[in-house]
Amino acid sequence: MTGSPFAMVRRVGRFVSGVTGADRYERYVEHLRRVHPREPVPTRAQFWRSHYEEQERNPGTRCC
Repeated sequence: MTGSPFAMVRRVGRFVSGVTGADRYERYVEHLRRVHPREPVPTRAQFWRSHYEEQERNPGTRCC
């Protein structure tokens, strides 16, 4: 394997964030800036509050 141990830790961290959804806010902000540049960007707290409210309204297929 090539690269530093720190690079490997960063790659693993990004993978875990992607799997768990922890990077969801960052991806949303990137989307807003790319597709809707004039829209205001919500704070991280506003985003998660809205996200969880939407999950409660439309639970879909969740395990819990």
